[in-house]
Amino acid sequence: MLKLNKLFYATDEQDVFSDRIEPAPDQKKFLVDCKNEIRDHLRPRIREATTAILGMDAAVSPRFRTQGSWSYNTCVQPATLPPQEIDWDFGVYLPVHVWEENGPPHEMAKAYFDLVEQLLEDLCRKKGWKLVSGKATCIRVQVAFWAHIDIPLYAAPEHKFVQVVEKAALSARPGGVAMDSMWMSESVDFSEMPEQVWEDLDDIVMATRSGEWKFSDPEAVSRWFRDKVAEHTEQLRRVCRYLKAWRDHNWRDGGGPTSVSIMIAVAQAFEPQRGRDDLALEKAARHLAAAIPQELREPGIDGGSEDFNSRLSPEEKAIASQKAEALAKALQQARIRAVHQKSEAITHVQAHLGERIPNRPDLVEADSGAEAIRSVPARQVVPPVVPATSAG
Repeated sequence: MLKLNKLFYATDEQDVFSDRIEPAPDQKKFLVDCKNEIRDHLRPRIREATTAILGMDAAVSPRFRTQGSWSYNTCVQPATLPPQEIDWDFGVYLPVHVWEENGPPHEMAKAYFDLVEQLLEDLCRKKGWKLVSGKATCIRVQVAFWAHIDIPLYAAPEHKFVQVVEKAALSARPGGVAMDSMWMSESVDFSEMPEQVWEDLDDIVMATRSGEWKFSDPEAVSRWFRDKVAEHTEQLRRVCRYLKAWRDHNWRDGGGPTSVSIMIAVAQAFEPQRGRDDLALEKAARHLAAAIPQELREPGIDGGSEDFNSRLSPEEKAIASQKAEALAKALQQARIRAVHQKSEAITHVQAHLGERIPNRPDLVEADSGAEAIRSVPARQVVPPVVPATSAG
């Protein structure tokens, strides 16, 4: 039997699978710079328009927040560039002091969406970017052939923003919680919403292109996933990234399970395998195969109201489930090969995850089988019920 763990992750090795699927530092920097330019372009112009165009009584400044895979820290380098792309979600949040039963005034949604899209069109002309029109729930800016930034537009009650900003400023003082992410360059000073205070902001609605407000909690998934990572260790995050890379390798033109559905399905039944990412991935792939054909709901996310598998048709679900099961079987079959078959084991895994799995037989170790047993966390055993007896 073989241990494949170091092909995926090893603290004493570089250029293994986890490294190869990580977005490159220059890609991160480029996207941070683009995100910051969008923020700095929109902030003063939206503030000016809140009274002139949106009809508010007093000018207010928007707030901004990175969300999605960059906030979960599960973003991966696409398997094929292009047509696949790196995506950055950057939300714009508008404080609104007039709050009706279903959110801000109805007519403000369309005006808000049109305003931001026009402002971004001006920026795109200046930067040589491309504005991608037509998306119903966000505005997309193509900043490179390999990357885009999606900009959803939200609103929340103004008094809640005041509380959040005051808490953020307090936490940023000496001795408080550090607010900035060094490479993301996010800061309260730049009107960006720090993660530590995000959960205090509720009653959020999202503006749509059609001019409607839809209730939304963009933090719900992130908050739930952070708790799961804290429970199951960083191995959970790595396995989710491996499966996103598997998805990109197998659906090069798009499709397959969404990133969020992969995260939720894996986290719901994750079993950490100490020092064995190969075993953890195998078990997660098998669970994913079982979860894909079903409705995928999570009570800890908005009460389980959303089916995160709803985007796939029954036929697409069947194909995705088969591919996930094939991955699990390939990992198992690779592990049970003999020590002299290390190269064959690697080739077997590469067929399902691509050549970003390094062709490094020296990283494959012999496994007696006892290691796999020791890697499983101990479980508490319920003591047997001993019936009462009487002597006589």
